[in-house]
Amino acid sequence: MARSSRLVASTATALFFLFLSAACSCRAAGDSPSAVVLPVRKDSATGQYLTGFRQRTPQVPVTAVLDLGGGTLWVDCDAGYVSSSYARVPCASKLCRLAKTGACATSCVGKPSPGCLNDTCGGFPENTVTRVSTGGNLITDVLSVPTTFRPAPGPFATAPAFLFTCGATFLTEGLAAGATGMASLSRARFALPTQLAAAFRFSRKFALCLTSTSAAGVVVFGDAPYAFQPGVDLSKSLLYTPLLVNNVSTAGVSGEKDKSSEYFIGVTAIKVNGRAVPLNASLLTIDRQGGGGTKLSTVAPYTVLETSIHKAVTDAFAAETAMIPRVRAVAPFKLCYDGSKVGSTRVGPAVPTVELVLQSEAASWVVFGANSMVAAKGGALCLGVVDGGAAPRTSVVVGGHMMEDNLLEFDLQRSRLGFSSSLLFRQTTCNNFRLG
Repeated sequence: MARSSRLVASTATALFFLFLSAACSCRAAGDSPSAVVLPVRKDSATGQYLTGFRQRTPQVPVTAVLDLGGGTLWVDCDAGYVSSSYARVPCASKLCRLAKTGACATSCVGKPSPGCLNDTCGGFPENTVTRVSTGGNLITDVLSVPTTFRPAPGPFATAPAFLFTCGATFLTEGLAAGATGMASLSRARFALPTQLAAAFRFSRKFALCLTSTSAAGVVVFGDAPYAFQPGVDLSKSLLYTPLLVNNVSTAGVSGEKDKSSEYFIGVTAIKVNGRAVPLNASLLTIDRQGGGGTKLSTVAPYTVLETSIHKAVTDAFAAETAMIPRVRAVAPFKLCYDGSKVGSTRVGPAVPTVELVLQSEAASWVVFGANSMVAAKGGALCLGVVDGGAAPRTSVVVGGHMMEDNLLEFDLQRSRLGFSSSLLFRQTTCNNFRLG
């Protein structure tokens, strides 16, 4: 697939690459940080969210697409992966048993390299954007992440044997320009949250704050205050809802009894402008086959709804906005307005709220115009939900746009999701996060 041309770097994008190119100042062994961070920026061409870290010996910058799903970090090992510190994961090792892949590489006849090793535990890296999977070796290598990155990248913390999967170059097709892999934030044993928590001995949780532009957002792993300029601390003001476990794997390749490593939440109803939308509530629950329910996804640019839910929500929204002039729909959206006729508020376009009702009315996730509406070509302003078809695997997929400039805390130890609602209400954004 042809890659898009390099984007002109904004100041915030330059900060992102400053992090990638900074000299590694690694913390000494035993001096474990209480938290580490990854910068995140949005790729305008694909809507994907990119992060970066340093890997290998000598260390090199790596750019990867951020993924709330997936099983491990995977990177392209075909395109010149050179390191003196990588090590294979032997097939009979404890790490391989814990990986539960049931695969072992035994037939490589080429020169030994990260992508060509024998008696090496096999994995199945997946491009969750294109839904393409392949086989690849599980190996370990040095990985370094900063403990702060504003006003400049701070001291780096290093995990000397971070497990990841080797992917093939063709697996990067469909990823944003410059990305050579995907960084999994899932609840899987060898995804970033659990591995980093084990390496640095901090809490198994992370906070995600995505931006709507190429300005730098953040992922914070471990224990840190959620402080934003100007003087906003969200550490004790989040609402919480349980993270649900789907007992059937949603991965491209999985074992018969594998559970999903993705993040599901218990949406019980949807409201538009405070009014309940009539829909088949059974679609909002996870059935015995692992279908239905609601999950969060950073690889879905926009929220995807099962066909009947999509129709019910768009019909309800249209009824509440009858006074705003409509325009021809702009794909992939079905409901669009003349943007020049829509007012503006602190939290985006002046349109009715969309509310995801969770376990109780008090724990509803209220979505305002900045996260429900999308500016499209020709000056159109569209309701940012997409028809996912009549029989999708998951009924509601909350996409990246709906999460932007909201702080989300994924607490794996307590199995709960904390959420802030729009930071715009507090006159701040994810770009204003401060640590250190």
